[in-house]
Formats: sequence, C-alpha cells, structure tokens
Amino acid sequence: MEQSLAGRTALVTGATRRQGIGAAICRALAGRGANIAFTHWRPYDAAFPWAGEATEPVRLRDELAGLGVGAAGFEVDLADPAAAERLLDAVETRFGPLSILVNNAAYSTNDGYATLDAATLDAHYAVNLRAAALLSVGFARRFALSAGGRIIVMSSGQGRGPMPDELAYAASKGALEAFAVSLSPAVAGKGMTVNAVNPGPTDTGWISPDLAEALLPRFPMGRLGRPEDAARLVAFLASDDAEWITGQVIHSEGGFSRT
Repeated sequence: MEQSLAGRTALVTGATRRQGIGAAICRALAGRGANIAFTHWRPYDAAFPWAGEATEPVRLRDELAGLGVGAAGFEVDLADPAAAERLLDAVETRFGPLSILVNNAAYSTNDGYATLDAATLDAHYAVNLRAAALLSVGFARRFALSAGGRIIVMSSGQGRGPMPDELAYAASKGALEAFAVSLSPAVAGKGMTVNAVNPGPTDTGWISPDLAEALLPRFPMGRLGRPEDAARLVAFLASDDAEWITGQVIHSEGGFSRT
C-alpha cells in the first residue's frame, strides 16, 4: 500500500455503517497511512431498514487498525451545538494535531411542501450545515502545520436538479457547498484546501431493487455508484497531489443523467 498520508490524522464524520461512504473513506485514507478518527451515531441510523448491526463501528475500528494505523471511533450526536469542539479536543488528545477533516455525516428525511415544518428544517440544518461548519472552522483555527490541511465536505448534487421530496436536505446541502467555497480563500494562507464532493446516487444499502432498476439506465457506465468511487476521490483530495485544488464542487457521478 502507498503511504502518501503516513503520519497524518484524518477525522471522518458519519461512519456508523461499514457499507457506507464514510467507512469507505476511512479505508481509503487508512490504506494510504493516515490515522483515522471517525464518528458514529447509532440512534439515527437505527431508524432505517439498512442500518446494519450495532457492532459495526467497533468492527470498522478493528478493520482499520488491521491496516497498521491508529483508529478510534467516537459516538457523537452532531446535532449538539457543543459537539464540534468536544470532538476536536478528543481527537487531538488521542492522536495529536489533525490534518484532514471529511464532513460526511448527514441527516436526511423525506419531506415536501405539504409537510415541511420548522422542526424538520432545524434538524437538517443542525447536522448538515451547522456541525460541518463548526468542525471546519474549529479545525482551521487549530491548524498550525505549514501545509497539508484538508477540509472536504460531502454534497449531494442538489444544484444539478430538483429534489422536491427532500426540500430541507437539499437546502442544507446547498448551503454547505456555499460555505465550503467561501471558506476556501479564507484558510488558503494556512496551507489548507477546502472542497466539496458530490458522489451522485451511491449504493450503500438504501437503494431498493426497483429503484436500482430505474436508476441504472441513467448511468452510462452500466452500474450504480459504489462507496469506493467517492472514497478514491476524497483520498486524492486529501493528498499532496491535490494541493492546488481548492474552492471546488466536484461532481463525481459516473456520468449520471438527470433527464
């Protein structure tokens, strides 16, 4: 395995399920030598039929440690306004200075104009925007290395077509993209880059057979997106090879067509 990230520490939020994008990102970064801190919050994931087993965060930690890097999972409710600073403190205590932050955790429920209310908007905002923003600025304030700082946020392509049944989700993710683009020049002088990644529809267990059948013809490469597809791009953006890429929203969707 290449060791391009050896000696660095990455924090990846939202890695409760070993089948998810968060876990795949952890593996990709660990495979390049980075120590991995990841967050999980079982009470949210347990509400979905594709939640997996409660032991998955422990199994992911052990899997990452088996790659020869430091690995630790932190159970964190990112909807708590104080969670970001507590989490950064805990990661620094465990591993030392942080080099890479991947804001992958997301809150998502179906809604539409007939049902959208303040509570739904607030729940999406708390995790998808506020937590990611507070982690990002907290990380940037603490970053004292000369180079190699990386902030990556996971987007959802909400600007490329309507999401009428996920209004709160689309709004919060759109705001996160705007935040990342605006943050990038502010921290560039510290040797940090900030980018957003839209992985497109990705099969992490939530895509039913009927939905897969409907989506497949819209992928010209003949398959659905896989968690590893997003993870490889994130690992590249975390590397020194990507030091000149910042303030970008990268749509890595395998040519997915919305028409």
